[in-house]
Amino acid sequence: MCTPKETIIDLRSDTLSQPTDEMRVAMANAVVGDDVYGEDPTVQELEQKCAELFQKEAGLFVCSGTMGNLISIMCHCQYRGSEAIVGQSSHVFLYEQAGASTIANVSMNTIPNNDDGTYSLDEFQKRIRGSDSHEPITSLAIVENTHNICGGKVIPLEWIDELASICKDNNIKMHMDGARIFHAAEYLNVPVARITRDFDSVTFCLSKSLCAPVGSVLMGSNEFIRMARRYRKALGGGMRQVGILAAAGLVALNQIVPRIGDVHEHTKQIAQAIYDMKSPYLTVDIDTVQSNICMIHFLQPKKYSAQYFVERLNRVTSKELSDGITDKFGNGIIVKVMARDEWNCIRYVTYFHINGEMTELAIKKIKYCITELD
Repeated sequence: MCTPKETIIDLRSDTLSQPTDEMRVAMANAVVGDDVYGEDPTVQELEQKCAELFQKEAGLFVCSGTMGNLISIMCHCQYRGSEAIVGQSSHVFLYEQAGASTIANVSMNTIPNNDDGTYSLDEFQKRIRGSDSHEPITSLAIVENTHNICGGKVIPLEWIDELASICKDNNIKMHMDGARIFHAAEYLNVPVARITRDFDSVTFCLSKSLCAPVGSVLMGSNEFIRMARRYRKALGGGMRQVGILAAAGLVALNQIVPRIGDVHEHTKQIAQAIYDMKSPYLTVDIDTVQSNICMIHFLQPKKYSAQYFVERLNRVTSKELSDGITDKFGNGIIVKVMARDEWNCIRYVTYFHINGEMTELAIKKIKYCITELD
């Protein structure tokens, strides 16, 4: 159990980010209306701003990225017997309760993801089906960017362009699960519109490292968004005076997105400190740390597992206090991260609220716990 004398640095996920003071003021003062009637001006402002940023015709504020992805699948896969091709490690396949199958009646054809978050385009072409009456109709390709399970990897533009060419030749729609798309844009140093240029739809999350409390935005053509609005209502996502939430999204775009570079720097600093330890038990692939997510890989999991290290970082011992592993007030340090024992690794994620001082404390604690491994 934590005590009031312990400083907690929570790196489990960027969903733990909190609304900023500016967001709270904007939410309190938001001009609102009934969004189901299309009469909330703050929602309209957010949707229009996002459509302009991504160079799409229209946008739609939705409850979550999961809802946005599901709506996109429903819109693009209109025929019974449709399928979508996705990466085997994608969020839409692993962590969205098979909504594509159970709600949209769309099957998922999975391809193993490469370490960089892509999948084989040769294999993709082999998976395209529909010419035979025995087969489902391949209607959609889904790309996740940045890629969560692959450690926050940014999908290369060259790969996206090649996939787009294949999809165009085969009349296959494209959707990007861009939950953290602004992190990809920061890494590539290009506008988000360049990344999603050839996609028929894209969704991104406001409620991860962008600090807003709720919501994602889905974008596409006017006709796509007209249909998406209907499906949002059917899924129970029609909200009323939701401008209170959209106001936080506007602040996120104006104030948080420009500072994503600082977040990446903090991720890299922690990764570099771990790499420099040259521990025989754990390491990071320092050359592939690209965004705000990093994986710590365990080299001898039978001796020291990911879960073991998670539990150690979550405790403060009297010895570490006497060794000076404290904050400036003498408080013990707890670092929370997420174990992924099935892949022998730990995931940590930085975000807006993890500032330079907290990053230094996290490094101090992690390095100390690494030295304890014999």
